Order: sequence, then structure tokens, then C-alpha cells
Amino acid sequence: MSTPRKPASGSSTTASSNWLALKKNLPEKAHKHRPGDGESSRPRKRQKMSHHPSGSNPHSLILPSPTTQHTSTAQPTGKLQSDQPDMDLESGESRANLQRLISGELTFNASQQSPGKYLALDCEMVGVGPKGAESSLARVSLVNYYGAVQLDEFVRQRERVVDYRTQFSGIRPTDLVNAKTFEEVQKRVAELLKDRILVGHAVHNDLKALLLSHPRPSTRDTQIYAHKHKLTRSNRIALRNLVMQELGVKIQEGEHSSVTDARATMAVYRLHKKEWEKPPQKPTHNAIAAASAARKPGGKKQKANTNEKGKATINAAATGATVFPGGGRKGISSGISIIVHQRGGSNKGTQPAEAGKVKKEWWKEVG
Repeated sequence: MSTPRKPASGSSTTASSNWLALKKNLPEKAHKHRPGDGESSRPRKRQKMSHHPSGSNPHSLILPSPTTQHTSTAQPTGKLQSDQPDMDLESGESRANLQRLISGELTFNASQQSPGKYLALDCEMVGVGPKGAESSLARVSLVNYYGAVQLDEFVRQRERVVDYRTQFSGIRPTDLVNAKTFEEVQKRVAELLKDRILVGHAVHNDLKALLLSHPRPSTRDTQIYAHKHKLTRSNRIALRNLVMQELGVKIQEGEHSSVTDARATMAVYRLHKKEWEKPPQKPTHNAIAAASAARKPGGKKQKANTNEKGKATINAAATGATVFPGGGRKGISSGISIIVHQRGGSNKGTQPAEAGKVKKEWWKEVG
């Protein structure tokens, strides 16, 4: 007799007659939750999924939605823009615009080509004298506030040039063939700088080479102002280092150009113009009172004195009498007045003189 095989798992089976009879007698509730019934298992699965916090299929949370992907990619872009702003908030100047000013990439309209109020100056030198150790003016450049060139002239040399310093100055012998005289260039520079604000880097060296002077209130030296306003620790920072620090532009890597250096100086000044042009703060009433009290000669010392001389000084000041510096009468020091009083006195001042006289003429008393 053969044993019936068990059906494979997952295959459909036919219910027996005993189960069908029992199924009719079971209550309706127990029939729905029977674990073996395939139809009754579907609501049970749906009930289990309904307890998920999101109320949806948990596998849908693995992949980000298109909205989530869009916001995640936009966030780093905003950080990158905030880390590298083009507009400087303090000065209101565009750094990219100032960088193009230095490189000479800007174009100017008619109004921007006029001299204006601000002019930046830079000069280049050549070597004369023994071994070319002495510097002589060879090129002068002036640019206005927008970087437009107002003057760019070579200067004819009076002495023989020993060292053209081409690797630094960028000047060659051919540049000085048809150059103007020193007097012509000097006069033109003086006319342009009159009643204008001069901007330069260590500009006293350029003025010295031109044999000119300029009012200090109308001079803006970026080397001095950078140290004064704590941009750099050094009080003699080089222009190339200052421009690299403030604007991220490399200059003077090879041959120098006085036009480029003048534009770079103007760019640094424009970047910090608002801060550098702030008027000095007026002293408060308390500061003025403290300064005036400190200027009074010996005011605190006279009040602190308790000796007789100190009391006399205080009484004289209280009564409105004139108090002379050093004490005494009409500029005579108190020490001299004491000596004069001792010599002119009747008691203590005469005793030493009488004793000396008696000692000197002692024989008269003996005879």
C-alpha cells in the first residue's frame, strides 16, 4: 500500500470534508483570522504595514525623491557663493572690477577719462653714477580714479646711464631716445597734482625723485595707511605683497610697469576708501577735561603737598595771586630766596660774619 506524498510547500491544497463541516460551525470572527487560510492572510499583511510611522511602503524611503535631490545639490552652491563674494560689503567695490582695473581690461567713457579728484603716481628709475648705484628718474605715470592714464612719459637723462635695471624697471635704451626733459615732465606732473589728492605707495620716494612736494592732508600713502589701519604688521610692506593680500592679483613678477603699479595702488585705495576717509572722532567732554587737568603744571602735586611751602601755594592760588613756576618771587627759585633770606637776616645771618671778624682781629681784644 503506497503512502500518499505530501504536497510541496506553496502549492494549493483541497480542504477535507471534516474541515468544511467544522468551518460551518465556527464563528465568523475566528474564521477570518485563521492562519492557514490564504484569503484571510491578506488583511493581516495590510494591517502590519499600516503600523509603519510613514503609513507607506518602507522601501520607498531608501531612494530620495527628486525634490530632495534638488535641494541637496543647491545647498553647496550657495555656500560656495557666500565664501567668495564678488562685492566687498564695507567699501561697496567689486573685487572683480578692481582686478580688471589692475590688468587694464576696463574701457572708459568720456567722463572717466578726465583727471578727476584722485590721481595715483608711480615712477621707475635707472642707475647712474659709480656702478649705477644712484637712482635717476626715467619714467613717470599718473592714472585717475578709474585707472585711465593721465600721464606716461619717459625722462631724458642728464648723466650716462650705467644700469637700465630692465629686469625691474622695464626700461630699455630705445625708450629714452626721444624722451622729454626732466623740467617738462616735472612741470606737467605739478600741474596735474595741483588741488588734487595724491595716491601712491611709498610716494615720498617718487616725490623726491621729481623734486616736488605735496600737502600731507592731500596725500594717501597706501603703505602708511595699511599699517595704520592694521592691514599688515609691517610698516614697509611691498606693493606686490599688499595687492596679493587684498585683491589676490600678482604684479611685478617680471619687468615692472609704472602704469600697472599706479593702477594697483589706486585699486587698493578704492577697496579701503570708506574706512580710510572716515573723519577722526571728536574728543568727549571728559577727555578734554582730563587733558586740561594734565596740562596744569604740578596741579596734583601741589594739592597732595602738606608742608608749609605747599600750603602757601594753595593759599596763593585760592586768593587769586600769581604763582610762578618753581615758587619764589617773579621767577626766582625758592632755594635762592631762602639763601638770600639767610644772608640778609639779623640773627642767624650775622652770626657767622661776627664770629669771623672776632677771630680775625683777636689781638685787639688782648691788647
